[in-house]
Amino acid sequence: MAQENDGMAKGLVVGFIAGSIVGAALALLYAPKPGRELRADLKEKASDAMDTAEEYIARARSKAVTIINDGKQKAANLVNDARKQADSILGDADRILSDARGKEGTKNG
Repeated sequence: MAQENDGMAKGLVVGFIAGSIVGAALALLYAPKPGRELRADLKEKASDAMDTAEEYIARARSKAVTIINDGKQKAANLVNDARKQADSILGDADRILSDARGKEGTKNG
């Protein structure tokens, strides 16, 4: 489920960025400007799109690190809880076995 959302989010962002670039390029191509101004505008729009993409990537990376760290912490907690429960069960099993041996020894003795 999380992978579907990640894939959809990536597709949405890539589509947004691609659409922005194509839209900006088309708007500039149909604008009545000389070639030099048009090229300068295209460079500026491309730079803006790259800045936007870099900001998104930085935020996504930060969020991914946070999610991974949270997952690691939850996994460590689950392992610790499982160890405690296993130790408790083993302790109970040892007591039951000792009690059973003690009762068997008193029957035979």
